[in-house]
Amino acid sequence: MSLIRWTTDRMDQLEGAARKGLRVALTRRGTEYVVVALRVTSIDQHEALVGWLPMTGEELIFRLDEIESFQVIE
Repeated sequence: MSLIRWTTDRMDQLEGAARKGLRVALTRRGTEYVVVALRVTSIDQHEALVGWLPMTGEELIFRLDEIESFQVIE
């Protein structure tokens, strides 16, 4: 269960990061990731952030209900 309360302001922050291609630091299941936000989308009836991991070049998918915390890095 997500520890974040997904208000419209928090969603705007995440969607804005994806539009601008900003980095997002987030924690999921106790692991911290820093990814370049690509898009916010629906996957299997769940909202998700798709981010690019610069170190490996792979795309990672983070369901919003699994994200414990996040911060947009400008």
